[in-house]
Amino acid sequence: MYGKHKARGDAAKAALGSGGRFKALSSKLKAKGVKDPDALAAHIGRKKYGARKMAAMAAAGRKRKA
Repeated sequence: MYGKHKARGDAAKAALGSGGRFKALSSKLKAKGVKDPDALAAHIGRKKYGARKMAAMAAAGRKRKA
């Protein structure tokens, strides 16, 4: 581990597409006082993964919840 950055795998993250990462980011944004943390988390996700992949993950989450 060099500097203050963690090596990959040090921080246990939820599996991609499970919704855990979205919830974690949303709660972190809410703690910072963001007005609409879910919308900002979705925007960040679309920027990182692209609209198509983000839509597929959201659809999978809705399907899993139903």
